[in-house]
Amino acid sequence: MSETAIPEGQYITTPNNLRLHYHEAGPADGEVIVFFHGSGPGASGYSNFKNNYPVFADAGYRVIVPDLIGYGLSDKPEDAEYINDYFVQVMHDLIMGLGLNKVTLLGNSLGGAIAIGYALAYPEAVSRLILMAPGGVEEREAYFEMEGIKQMMSLFAEGPLTEDTMRRLLSLQLYNSDQVTDDVVVERTAISHTQPRTVLSTMRVPNYTERLGEIKCPTLGFWGMNDAFNPTTGAQKIAAGIPNCKMTLLNQCGHWVMVEHRDYFNRMCLDFLASN
Repeated sequence: MSETAIPEGQYITTPNNLRLHYHEAGPADGEVIVFFHGSGPGASGYSNFKNNYPVFADAGYRVIVPDLIGYGLSDKPEDAEYINDYFVQVMHDLIMGLGLNKVTLLGNSLGGAIAIGYALAYPEAVSRLILMAPGGVEEREAYFEMEGIKQMMSLFAEGPLTEDTMRRLLSLQLYNSDQVTDDVVVERTAISHTQPRTVLSTMRVPNYTERLGEIKCPTLGFWGMNDAFNPTTGAQKIAAGIPNCKMTLLNQCGHWVMVEHRDYFNRMCLDFLASN
């Protein structure tokens, strides 16, 4: 099994000589949406968003779906410290390298924390935010009390994941584990075998709660009420902290709103984009 379990898109090399992989779709002159995926063993932009980003492209948006540094088919330096500022800087290098000016950022989990960090660091470059259960609004200890993260770290510590253990891990992401498909299990298991342990062991995300008021762009949020990875208290913090924010809470929904409620998520996002 190899990392080509996900389809290969395009590559760009940053000024720091990091090779980043991304998928692109939609018209070249469309408004740009950049998708930031979450963390976890074997994650990639394609696996997270393959049932979402084509819908945005068909609606006339230019979509960029990168693999974060350390994930997917992007470089995975073993000596890097995978803190949020590092992800923000590398994604900024990608966005600047593609010649993009004003972008909408869409991110879930770690990707949501990166989107928040990016909007704070480069407010003039972000036109809108779409956040799905983002990290970055709790202290680290609160996340490590969540059952999903406890089990993820335990499984990752056991060594290379098998497809069976990957299926168990992905089942924690969803309220309805029947939605864990064979192709996602294969994709993520293959990628996980290429990731250094430092990708998760050094990951650190600051608590941005006190700075959320600095984000002025229109923001749409989603949170599953049955999320086993990010506390649902974060939904209120986002909604109360970002002045121009709409937050949707979904019952019978885990950590992957864009998977479990795909059609609703896609439709709500497109309505939001059209009206903002």
